[in-house]
Amino acid sequence: MKITRGTCLPDCHIHTRFSSDCDADPRACIEQAIALGMPLICFTDHHDMDFPDGEFQLDVPAYQQQMASLAAEYAGRIEMLCGVELGLLPYLGKERRIERFAEAGQFDYVIGSIHMINGKDPYYRQEFEETDEELYRLYFEQTLESIQENSGFQALGHLDYIVRYGYEKDRFYSYEKYRDVLDEILTCLISRDIALEVNTAGFRKGLGFPNPHPDILWRYRDLGGEKITLGSDAHMPQHVGADFKAAAELLQALGFRYLTLFHGKEESRIPLDMT
Repeated sequence: MKITRGTCLPDCHIHTRFSSDCDADPRACIEQAIALGMPLICFTDHHDMDFPDGEFQLDVPAYQQQMASLAAEYAGRIEMLCGVELGLLPYLGKERRIERFAEAGQFDYVIGSIHMINGKDPYYRQEFEETDEELYRLYFEQTLESIQENSGFQALGHLDYIVRYGYEKDRFYSYEKYRDVLDEILTCLISRDIALEVNTAGFRKGLGFPNPHPDILWRYRDLGGEKITLGSDAHMPQHVGADFKAAAELLQALGFRYLTLFHGKEESRIPLDMT
């Protein structure tokens, strides 16, 4: 896959009206990406198996048909990939449900993310009795177990996403506090050749940094990790490519030089200073 240089790095985490928590028009997202000078984007709408109340169930045939139509319409102006963000749970891996879904869908790119803790959505913080510190640890422990048990995804999405929803957010949060489990997560990703996503939604969620925290990114690099993907996690067209300049500058300061892109089983790298 040859990527044409542009004025903005590709966005590989975008949601549309095919996700239960989003009503964005995919065409508007594409137009925003073109306006920013992106050579490529990848849509990654949600599919979370066994989510409470049946939410986040992706209509794969309708989704892929729409994306194929748009890719043909915009050919020559921007390359468009069709991916998916799958919600990981430990037991789904034991049943091989994630792997089978990904194989059947033949998506260009599959993000594996943790959106639930013990069957509940942390977006509704009040449903958890745990303190922030306890809840964050539960999230990281479930993340570790999920990536150990599941296959079929190419990148781990928004590690430390849970911090967005804590009562105190990142006030008392640090890599050092969870170093034991975070190091296990990062080591597992590296050993299994799974990329780590840098998700810029953290900037928009009041954290002042992407997910994961820069200290985690530094540690990933220190442990030998090199595969980084980049996504805005946009749920509105205006958020496509949001804070990419800040993320790219941070990554370069930490010693990263490339982003990894996935197109089915094909993998390529593009320089962070591609412009």
